[in-house]
Formats: sequence, C-alpha cells, structure tokens
Amino acid sequence: MQVIVLGAGVTGITTAWYLRQAGHEVTVIERQPAAGLETSFANGGQISVSHAEPWANPGAPLKVLKWLMREDAPLLFRLRADAAQWRWGLQFLRECTPGRTAHNIRNIVSLGLYSRAKLQALRAATGIEYAQRTQGILHFYTSEAEYEAAQEPARLMREQGCELDMKSPDECVAIEPALAQCRSKIVGGSMTPSDESGDAHLFTQELARLCAAAGVQFRYETRILGFERSGDRIEQLIVADARGEVQRLQADAHVLCLGSFSRGLARELGVDLNIYPAKGYSVTLPVTAPEHSYQVSLTDDEYKLVFSRLGDRLRIAGTAELNGYDTSLNLARCEAIVRRTRELFPQMSDGSGAQYWTGLRPATPSNLPYIGRSKIGNLFLNTGHGTLGWTHSCGSGAAIADIVGGRVPELDYAFTEASRAAARPGNRPLVPQPRLP
Repeated sequence: MQVIVLGAGVTGITTAWYLRQAGHEVTVIERQPAAGLETSFANGGQISVSHAEPWANPGAPLKVLKWLMREDAPLLFRLRADAAQWRWGLQFLRECTPGRTAHNIRNIVSLGLYSRAKLQALRAATGIEYAQRTQGILHFYTSEAEYEAAQEPARLMREQGCELDMKSPDECVAIEPALAQCRSKIVGGSMTPSDESGDAHLFTQELARLCAAAGVQFRYETRILGFERSGDRIEQLIVADARGEVQRLQADAHVLCLGSFSRGLARELGVDLNIYPAKGYSVTLPVTAPEHSYQVSLTDDEYKLVFSRLGDRLRIAGTAELNGYDTSLNLARCEAIVRRTRELFPQMSDGSGAQYWTGLRPATPSNLPYIGRSKIGNLFLNTGHGTLGWTHSCGSGAAIADIVGGRVPELDYAFTEASRAAARPGNRPLVPQPRLP
C-alpha cells in the first residue's frame, strides 16, 4: 500500500521504518528541514521501561496543589483560559485513582518491554549507533515518603515482567560511584539493568538515513494545509512545499505522528484526541571532570529529572509545564535543573557551558499514547507519547505497522477502540488491500 506518515520525530521515523519493512511504499511529511528537530531533539535520552508510573497517580493531586505557584515545580499547571487545558486537567484527576493508575502502569510496561525488545532487534539488524549505553537505569530517592510510595508501583511493574530491584543507598553508590557525592541524601533506589540510554536525536536522524536508503521518500519543509474527504475516508492530503507550491497527495493510509500538534489536525477530521503539550526542559553540559561524572543513566525521582551520559556530554532533563504551545525558555526552570545537578554532584560541574533546550511533549492524561485506527477509515494514530516517546517509539511503530497491514499486534495494549473493533474475527481488513494488476 501507499502510506503517508505525518511527522518526522522519533515516532514518525520508527513508524516509517516498520511500515517500509512490511513492504509498504512510504512517504514522510515534515515541516522542518530534517528529522528529529523538535521534541526528539534534546530529550532525556532514556529507554526507560522502569519509568512506568504515570504522572496521574493517587499522590499527584496534592503535589500539583503544592507546586501550583512554584516556578521551578516538577509539574507546573500554568492555568489559562484554555478549554483544552481544563478538559485535560479534569481527565488527569480522574486518572489518579488507584485502579486507573494500576491499569495505566500495566499498559505502559507492556508497551515499554515490547518496544525495548524491538529497539534491540533493530540495533542488532542494522548496526545503528547513537551513543547508546546498555548499563541499565538507576532510580534514586532522596525522600523517605517518595521511596515508600514507590514500592507499590514497583510491585506492579515486576508483575508485568519489568526487572526492577530495590536498592539500599550503598548499593546505589556501588552501581554509580558518582552518587558518592550525595550519599547522605539518598534513602534508597531501584535498578532496572535491562534499560538503556542514548542520543534520541542522533538515533532519529540515523534511522531516517536508513529509511531513505530503504526507499522511504521524505518531503521536508512541507506544511500540511488540510484534507479532502469522501465519507469516512481521506481522499487527498493538501500540502505546501518550501516554495509555497500547493500539492495534493493520495495514499491508501495516513499515520498521524505529529506529537503535540496532532490534536488540532485530528480535530479538522472530527477525531477527538485529548493531547496537551507538556513543555519539558533539558540542560546539556560538557564533561569537565570525568572522574566525578556519572556513567549509568539515573532518575532523580523526587525532582523528576533524568541524567544520561552521551559520549562527552551530560544530559539532564525533565519537569513538565502545561502552558499551551509556548516554547520560550523559562530561565528559572533551566537554572533549577542546574541547581539540583550541582546539589547532587558538586564536583562534577560548575554549570559552565550549559546548553538549554525546551520542547513540547504530547501528553495524554493517562500517559497512554493513542495507537491504532481512528474513526476515519484510512487515518491511523501513533501519537501522544508524552515523556516516553523514545522509549515507546519502536514498539508503537511496529504495532501501528501491523494494524495498518490488517494484522493484530503482538502485545497486550489498550489500542484505540476502532482498532479493537476492526481486529475482531470476520471483520474486513483495516484498509483496502492493494489492487492486483
């Protein structure tokens, strides 16, 4: 079939890869001049199956209230006269019950395990390099209350097959000696030895190169203007190239991978997606004191920060600010990341040479991405991955390729209702099959 992928972030590129591997003719539409230049550009760099507890959990409402007026809060609702933000927030509160949290953890772990295995298989098959490290991820806690609260989510993750072991403070330091600088603050930790880290931007661009070599067509610097529909199907995609020339493209299927901008485009087609941009921040520092710099990827649970080693660079990322589509850098939030980093690793860096970045992560209230068929017959969804876009990208790309091809994906996940209905025995294929000559 001819398939158009909308978006060339990490999710769009992995989607294109798996569709092409399944034999489809694939075209990628992207407004930027290259792949991975927005949300995938400078994220935390973790493949973290262990990061499965959603933002919406039983302890979240009180934390959100406590953080409401703090510029440096890990999760900041900057309240606006924005109906989409209020709707998202109300659904977020509904997802905070123990039952919903447990349901969401199970789905996040299932998708994460599948996705990590797909990434590892892709790496073995292609030899792709992206400053990857396979030393696991160590979560450490500096609050007794947070450490105790982590026990039940950890149990649920282990039940789903996530290898996650609780660690003492001394065991944390033994795993990552750089933590000796803050040993007195650590009350415990958890280690997931099969998790990984690396440069998501480099991965996205390298995989885009492999996609192009395999025959995927890329239309960069191309804006999506709209659609022409006939009933419940898209007949034509209307785009404009860098020169402003308008073109109409036809395809058997379209896959929406536009991150935070998916909601607006889907709404034009009558598809309702509860996605809201959660602005995340990162700081990249040069390695200036190798003997005091971390090697293992880390997660500071209390401050919701992740730490990854990318060759001769240190990446620290995290926090979420719900403030519409604003992409301006808030210096107070950037400086808070540097301040916490220096508090934990005083001998590692003085903060000089810091590069600040922010990006809009497409968050759903549950932290579960939309994967599957929409109510438009030839529009498919692979969007809303929030803070776990790279972690879930290979798995969701492989799953949507299966769904587009009329196959049932290999993993147990809450796919979109239209996908579940179409996968029932006796139903027609998800999209029209290729016509024989």
